[in-house]
Amino acid sequence: MNRLVTAERALRTAAPHQLLDAVRRVLTDQYAADSVELYLADYGLTVLQPVSVPPHTLQPVSVHNSPAGRAFGAQEPYVETLPGDSGDSGDAVRVHLPVTVRGDRLGVLTVTLPGGEHADGCLGELAEIAEVLGHEVVVAERDTDVYLQARRRDRLTLAAEMQWQLLPGRSCSRPEYELGAQLEPAYAIFGDNFDWSATADRLSLYVTNGMGEGIEASLLTNLAINALRNARRAGLPLADQAALADQAVYAHYRGRCYLSVLMLDIELATGRVRAVDAGSPRLLRLRRGAVERVPFDAQLPLGMFEETDYVAQEFVVEPGDRLVFVSDGVYDAGSPGGEAYGAGALARAIQSTRLLRAAEVPRAVLRELSGHRGRTVPDDDALVVCLDWRGR
Repeated sequence: MNRLVTAERALRTAAPHQLLDAVRRVLTDQYAADSVELYLADYGLTVLQPVSVPPHTLQPVSVHNSPAGRAFGAQEPYVETLPGDSGDSGDAVRVHLPVTVRGDRLGVLTVTLPGGEHADGCLGELAEIAEVLGHEVVVAERDTDVYLQARRRDRLTLAAEMQWQLLPGRSCSRPEYELGAQLEPAYAIFGDNFDWSATADRLSLYVTNGMGEGIEASLLTNLAINALRNARRAGLPLADQAALADQAVYAHYRGRCYLSVLMLDIELATGRVRAVDAGSPRLLRLRRGAVERVPFDAQLPLGMFEETDYVAQEFVVEPGDRLVFVSDGVYDAGSPGGEAYGAGALARAIQSTRLLRAAEVPRAVLRELSGHRGRTVPDDDALVVCLDWRGR
């Protein structure tokens, strides 16, 4: 049995909380690894948190200026030569391998090996093992809290706990598109949310903004997202999905609370998009170097009135288009001088991040937003979703 198969079998038969132990044993026995560590991206996408049993002995490493962060951002293995006496290929190396599942960036597997030539001969296999590990982590999270706990740099509020558990992931990739999204404040988010789902032919994408604060906003968003999923999984067209969710929210809140949503249904073969704009999230498009807002006919938020009818509009995305979705906590955020972020700074941020991958854009735009606000304390949560369209 070759060693790659041995590694895969060890991971698939390990107890959910012992995946790191399993991969560590295999890499030590089969690849002569000196050390093996797993780091997972924290909720704020600022650090890579070590997966270990308390008391923790390893420190988090930065996503932005560390070798492991370089592998995470570039989504490519990064080989770091460790200081040694000989200065030749016999020096130990540390290999940082992205742990990613269908474009959803989970973290980095770091493996220390005895020499550069040894690492070169097994780099491809190590990258495959890191990918298998990612899939096993996703499955294991159904049965253990180890990996969810490891992601926490700070304690999540209850509202944030509910919102993060509701999400499909923070990024995904297919031949036709790449998606990335981020919520802030990551550890205290309450009303903003996003959801996506793909079939062989279509991509559904929802960007939502529930009114209120704290747990009440999170409960409203949970109700609306699950109503939208229920309608989508029943095979209803986009406008009917909105109508069913509208009825569910109104039946519970009787118009006291409502939720804004921008809903898209995209044909993967043609780029034809059906959209329902029911509230505050906005869509900006970067096409051939120019940023412009995609306008829609405004319709009522979900749950504001009883039995609201919704109408889908249509437009087309072209290969090379970048679509950026933002909540009102982004475009309405003010500078110390009172200028709204959406008045010009948002378009400049989209331009300045045009060379980044879709998964990196939301966090970068939110960093620009923080600089725009200065010392102004935000009074709303913020959501950015980026869709890069390649088409078929």
